[in-house]
Amino acid sequence: MSVQPEQERASETGCWCCGGEYPEAQLVRLGSHPEVGVCLRCARWLQRRAVQRHDEQHPSPAARLRGGIQTVRDAVIRKGWHQRGTLGVVLRWIDRHLP
Repeated sequence: MSVQPEQERASETGCWCCGGEYPEAQLVRLGSHPEVGVCLRCARWLQRRAVQRHDEQHPSPAARLRGGIQTVRDAVIRKGWHQRGTLGVVLRWIDRHLP
């Protein structure tokens, strides 16, 4: 494994998931592939998808609860409620504190 020069690494500040440009401090690098950077927002999304996949393979009461939360989250996004003024602020705050 070779180490890239600092000047090359500095230019690699794009998120491999959404394509956005972010400072290095806002990217998560993959252990075996440090060239891959994912922004914090996409990393959170990927974490939720990983938990969802795990729940599908290992059913439990907690998994069903998280599945219900995800169903409600999907409905809120589909209806655009998360973008509505005060209601949107409250819904986004709740979302940050749910699994």
